[in-house]
This record gives sequence, C-alpha cells and structure tokens, in this order.
Amino acid sequence: MGMAGAGSGYHGETMNLLAIETATEACSVALVHGDEVIARSELAPRRHAERVLPMADELLAEAGLARHALDAIAVGRGPGAFTGVRLAVSLAQGMALALDRPVVTVSSLAALALEAPDDGDDDTAILAVIDARMGEIYAASYRRDGAGGLLSLDQERVCTADTLLLPESRHWQIVGSGWATYETVLRERLGAAPRFADGARYPQAVHVAELAAREFRAGRAQSPEQALPVYLRDKVALTLVEQGKA
Repeated sequence: MGMAGAGSGYHGETMNLLAIETATEACSVALVHGDEVIARSELAPRRHAERVLPMADELLAEAGLARHALDAIAVGRGPGAFTGVRLAVSLAQGMALALDRPVVTVSSLAALALEAPDDGDDDTAILAVIDARMGEIYAASYRRDGAGGLLSLDQERVCTADTLLLPESRHWQIVGSGWATYETVLRERLGAAPRFADGARYPQAVHVAELAAREFRAGRAQSPEQALPVYLRDKVALTLVEQGKA
C-alpha cells in the first residue's frame, strides 16, 4: 500500500496521529503527539457511536491540538463485531477525507496481541483470540519482534475453537474474549498450560496507535477510500429472516 499523496502534511520525525478502535466491547481512542501517547478507553457495548468522537475530542483538547494538526488517522480494521468494525473504519475514512490526510489500518487482532505482557522470551508466541459469536472465534498468532512490533506466525482466520490449528511454539500467551468463552477447548489445542492468559482483554486504540505509527513512518499509509474493514466472515451477519425478526 502506498502513502497517500500531497495531503499527508507529514515532513518530519514528530507526528500527530489519532487512532480509533471499536471492533469489540471496548471503545477506545488514542493520540500520538510527538513522543507521547495518550488514550481513553471504556467498555461501552452498543454505545460506541455516541462515545468515540467525544473521546477523540477530549484527547485533542488535552494535547492542545486542532484536528487539522493531525498527520494521519489510524484505525483498528477488524476482525470483530460487524457494526463496531464498520463504525471505526467509517469514522476514520470520514475524518481523513475531511482533513485530506491518509489512513493507517491495523489488525484488531494484532492490537489485541500487544495486550500480552512482554516476557522477553523469543520462544513465546501470543494467541490473540476474539469471540466471534455463532460458535466461532477470530484468531491469529504472533511473536514480538524485539522492536515494539509483531511478527505474524499465521493468517488471521475465523473458525471453531476445536478446529484451531496453531504453529509450533515452546510457550504461549493468550489474550482476548475467545479465551473467556472457550478456555477448556483452547487449552486442549495448546497442549500445555499458557504462561499467561486473560479473557478480559480487548483490542485497544493505544496499541493500534503504536503499530500504526511504525507503519506511517515506514510510508505504509493509505488514501481514505483504500482503508477497508476486515470481517473475515463471508457472512458477516445473520439476515433478518435468520434472526426471526422478519
């Protein structure tokens, strides 16, 4: 993906980047302002649409920045709840278009993986797993790269917990709501007790911001219309008939 064109406004090491993440129950925004990262996060199911922009404005006010001072908008592109992913990407696109700025998309699973503690062990893999409802999970495996980023060990996918195939690793950490729902099955898939496991972790905008800042500095931003959501599921929602509402 190429850097968005003349409107990026970024010419130096200092950057101002706003990140949005609403793919799960957590509604969060973060602001990279020079060397600082400030963030807001709430568990606000079904209230993302009313909370996310006020939270963003709070951060900008705290940093003393106007929206036009932003160099880019970052967004957790999913996978996650259909409405939450769609909301975040739509907001990021809208703000970027209005400001003539690029967008940096970040996997919500990658952001979730950074919720695992850094144990300094190169042999530790991180499984990020989100409860996808309808008996399935969204999952991807990573290792830390030693420089604040992540190395992907497999592809993001949607599957049932009992069919999850994992790469080889001596040690595992697990984060995300999929662990809370399918702990027993996932323990069997791992074959060994994880070093760390927390089913109450969600993708956070602060980690979207961290990963996006690296991408932005490397020139990997997109024009707003190229910033697309990732649902993983071909069928992203039950029809009204299937839900029994029609």
